[in-house]
Amino acid sequence: MRIIGGKLKGLRLNPPKNLPVRPTTDLAKEALFNILQNQIEFEGITVLDLFSGTGNIAMEFASRGAEKVIGVDRSVHCVNYLNDVSRQHGLTQIKTFKADVFKYLAIETEQYDLIFADPPYDLNKIPEISKIVFDKNLLKPGGLLIVEHQSMQNLSNHPAFVEQRKYGHSSFSFFRLAESE
Repeated sequence: MRIIGGKLKGLRLNPPKNLPVRPTTDLAKEALFNILQNQIEFEGITVLDLFSGTGNIAMEFASRGAEKVIGVDRSVHCVNYLNDVSRQHGLTQIKTFKADVFKYLAIETEQYDLIFADPPYDLNKIPEISKIVFDKNLLKPGGLLIVEHQSMQNLSNHPAFVEQRKYGHSSFSFFRLAESE
């Protein structure tokens, strides 16, 4: 696992083997950031990373110039790992919360340019993520929600769904909040 772009490009991440995670593969992450590179300006954006795990995605956004990145995970070990690596590499824009993602979303009121969710693939509440994000208006105008999930799962029935990109057994579903007129 490595950072693929920005000021920490090439940094190898070596999380402890006992973390309860399934990190986004380098191949899928590289494909995702190639897509995003053509759609958004990373410099100065605000990002919410749900089910942040190792912090692989949070650190990628921070490395590329995101102004603020919030990582949320219920594992204290994941949160501690992300805090330690962020501190080591001066990623002061990363803040973490040890919390159940759905309980966190229930009280969150801030809006973000981009929300990334990489829940456990066996979580039966994955379709609820987009519903909660849009019902609570957690995206800024033009904001983007990306949910990573198993390729066989279909999340296209939400009105803000834009597209699904498949990378082997993993897929990214993209949801966009329309720009204000």
